[in-house]
Amino acid sequence: MQRKRIALWFGTAAAAACLSVGAGEKAPPIRGPIGLQLYSLRDYFKTDVPGTLAKVREMGFRFVELAGTYGLSPEKFSALLKENGLRAVAGHFPYERFQNDPEGVAKEAKALGLRYVGCAWIPHRGDFDEAECREAVKTFNRAGRLLAAQGLRFYYHNHGYEFQPYGDETLMDLLIKETSPRFVSFQMDLLWTVFPGQDPALWLKKYPRRWRLMHLKDLRKGVKGDLSGSTDTRNDVALGTGQVDLPAVLRTARKTGVRWFFIEDESPDALKQIPVSVKFLQSFKW
Repeated sequence: MQRKRIALWFGTAAAAACLSVGAGEKAPPIRGPIGLQLYSLRDYFKTDVPGTLAKVREMGFRFVELAGTYGLSPEKFSALLKENGLRAVAGHFPYERFQNDPEGVAKEAKALGLRYVGCAWIPHRGDFDEAECREAVKTFNRAGRLLAAQGLRFYYHNHGYEFQPYGDETLMDLLIKETSPRFVSFQMDLLWTVFPGQDPALWLKKYPRRWRLMHLKDLRKGVKGDLSGSTDTRNDVALGTGQVDLPAVLRTARKTGVRWFFIEDESPDALKQIPVSVKFLQSFKW
């Protein structure tokens, strides 16, 4: 992918066009490597997969990240994506599948046309600990090597609990340092970085080129986080209205090697908030 500045920001003309789109009208295509994590609309997918994909395209998205195929085969889901002018760039799969069936994950990912294949949760009991972290390191290195042989790139999506103290650093540091840069990349979830009290920009600078994907997600103002990796979904708010300094983070991300950005909104009001988030991203250069 070309790393030209123009590919990573929205012009004011495009912003004005999107702001003028009324109800039921189709928004202009969203420029740049920006997509939607389809989990944001999980409740709608349960009852209407084709209609929900059509809505995603109507909002202007061309790229998506997956978190399942809602009961459809990879081939059928891939066909529906194509019918709606959508391209699946990345997708999440359960940790246990990377442990027990990485070959099956690779086959399914290729059927979906994915380039990036990710994991968003490491099973753990109580507080995430060193033993669980080191077991994940082994799983990720092994799966990453196998996926790379199939032309796929493995990534891990942080979820907040990994920032448990470990010596002078955290278990997130251990996870990054002990996994192979050749086979393992990372996806920074902004909410799950801010929620445990971390600064996304500092982590991007600390491990440049390791963070290849990002979840654009904002945390409601006033919410105090912890290391649980859990919070009320109503604390997901439209981008630009919460605690994350998006302009600073996105400019740092552009400089440190992040290649894909996916809006994820787990709020019950996601369908209303997503267009607001898009408009915010279109309001400044990055």
